[in-house]
Amino acid sequence: MNIAVLLKQTFDTEEKIVLTGGAVSEEGVKFVVNPYDEYAVEEAIRIKERTGGQVTVLSVGPARAAEALRTALAMGADEAVLIDDERIPQDEFAVAGVIAAFLKGHDFDLVLGGNFSVDTGGAQVAVRVAEALGIPHVASITKLELSGGKANVERDAEGDAERIDVELPALLTAQQGLNEPRYPSLPGIMKAKKKPLKTLTLDDLNLSNQTIEEKTARVSLSLPPERKAGQILDGDMPQQAAALVGLLRAAIKAI
Repeated sequence: MNIAVLLKQTFDTEEKIVLTGGAVSEEGVKFVVNPYDEYAVEEAIRIKERTGGQVTVLSVGPARAAEALRTALAMGADEAVLIDDERIPQDEFAVAGVIAAFLKGHDFDLVLGGNFSVDTGGAQVAVRVAEALGIPHVASITKLELSGGKANVERDAEGDAERIDVELPALLTAQQGLNEPRYPSLPGIMKAKKKPLKTLTLDDLNLSNQTIEEKTARVSLSLPPERKAGQILDGDMPQQAAALVGLLRAAIKAI
């Protein structure tokens, strides 16, 4: 079985966000594999270990994203592809179009990805890729079984579990609970250095400017306001409740 995994390099979730000139500063920042994409990589490797086949990890991003792809190779993926081109807008529509163009030129039985990326949280790329490819898409899966050319999945449905069967090829996105991603071993890290990592541009995919047109634009970016000091309400419980209602009405107009 041939499996493609969509992977994004994101900020380490422990990093402090700093804005410079209206953009997130990358100076001195540690980047990691998007945590939800790790579940997708792990699931793909487990499938390969059970049934054979090949796992290809794919990322659209700058040259530094190669480090995240190498991590996936060290986990057990077979090959990696980085599409690096300054002409690609940082927009879900554009990125999905680039990914779909690559996948259309290859034969994959299953495409896996993370439920969303922790930096933007849009959860738009995977569903747009599936639509462009004309294949089924199920988001936020927590269980996956493959049998008879079908994927039997369970997905998180706001605290409940929904069971869905789809024909392959299909695109599925992983939620926490699907598995426990492995850590790259030292032998895996050494092997990853010899595994193929191909870098492509839009010219290699024969994409036109119209295909990569962005549909959204970031107007502004700002940090949330600093948290103000709390206020202690005096009196007994009825007095405190009355004071709280007054503050909610007058101060923040919540009621």
